[in-house]
Amino acid sequence: MKNHQYRPTDSHGGQSDLKQAQIVVVMVPYPAQGHLNQLLQLSRIISSYNIPVHFVGSATHNRQVKLRVNGWDVNATSYIHFHDFEISHLPCPPPNPDAKEQYASSHLQEPVSVLPRSLSSEARKVIVIHDFLMGSVIQEVALISTAESYTFHSVSVFNLCLIHWESMGKPDVPDGFFPMEIPSLEGCFDNEMLHLIDSQSKHQEFNSGIVYNTYRLIEGTYLDLLEKHLKEKMEDNKKHWALGPFNPVTIPERKGSYGNHFCLEWLDKQGRNSVIFVSFGSTTTMNDEEQIKQLAIGLKQSDQRFIWILREADKGDIFNEENERRFELPEGYEESVNGMGLVVRDWVPQLEILAHPATGAFMKPIAAWPMHSDQPRNAVLITEFLKIGFAVKDSSHSEEIATSEMVESSVKRLMASDEGDKMRKRAAELGESVRQSMGENGDSRQEILFHHPYL
Repeated sequence: MKNHQYRPTDSHGGQSDLKQAQIVVVMVPYPAQGHLNQLLQLSRIISSYNIPVHFVGSATHNRQVKLRVNGWDVNATSYIHFHDFEISHLPCPPPNPDAKEQYASSHLQEPVSVLPRSLSSEARKVIVIHDFLMGSVIQEVALISTAESYTFHSVSVFNLCLIHWESMGKPDVPDGFFPMEIPSLEGCFDNEMLHLIDSQSKHQEFNSGIVYNTYRLIEGTYLDLLEKHLKEKMEDNKKHWALGPFNPVTIPERKGSYGNHFCLEWLDKQGRNSVIFVSFGSTTTMNDEEQIKQLAIGLKQSDQRFIWILREADKGDIFNEENERRFELPEGYEESVNGMGLVVRDWVPQLEILAHPATGAFMKPIAAWPMHSDQPRNAVLITEFLKIGFAVKDSSHSEEIATSEMVESSVKRLMASDEGDKMRKRAAELGESVRQSMGENGDSRQEILFHHPYL
């Protein structure tokens, strides 16, 4: 492999032994945290059936996803084998979370294509599960007679169903099936991402099915409609798999990299359901200084306990600390909220925080503040259909600043009102159904065990 090297290792660092494997799975994630984590979590589920899983990517991104995993110990799963592809002629991507298209699509294609061919000589069947945005990287899998590829969509089925419904001219659906006002996608994706999405669409023709991180109780009706529309539009009979939720539904007691994180120790001292978790994810940077100030004031004036993650969006290489930005808060702010609020400027164990009794159950009511990509339409799913939250700010007014009064009112509505209590009860009910779906006889487990010929 010219200019490429890879080192197949298991989770303990030893060489992988696949001579006895009948079926192996290759995971090909898109190199952004929300995508990396979802396929690593799916790797955990598949490997629990003693099926070897090969997780491929650059050494930097594999290191990133292993460092940030929480809810389980990646070193305890010997059936996950990480392949660290070293790309010697390519420098690290620039500190821009969107600047990955060329890196992911062009430079990983050669090394990734070699792995399924190598595994096909040792296993009866090679299953490749790849992110939709990585279709071009695995296109040669179609030439391997004993291999099959499956596309993974990282966004909600509700979102995908809306897109396909619109593309078909909005055919008739039952009343109330979709919202009366559908948030526009204009401005949700930059030109680079739109080009990447368009370029990868043509590589989905030869896959054998589609995998989603969802389960049928929540999105089953949309999954059925999406499957129907795709069959009519593309004239195929591909199977659609609702295998989620991928994240662990029960969190073990303080194990793994984040066992003693100070956030968790702070939460231990708080009352049940008393803390709101404020985070805008790994791809969002709140650049407007006035908006940060208004959010800070609103959180303080709400008089509710909070954990606020105030950090820059991920860079192409999160381990490159050059030009690291520190966001400024009003003078003396952190001292003034001491005991009531915690401002954190680094990565945190989100699953453990959400699962903590002080924050709530596995699923929780959400104060939605959509900003980009699929967030505006996901906010509709949360607020209008699941009814486990409300919008702090309308995505159609994304350029307007949310005032401190808006933030204060939203936090109080969520944390200290009868309406918030009802949402919390509804979220708890959904959380319990999620746990049951992943149980031995749950819907998602049944989908894995009885509907797929290999898993």
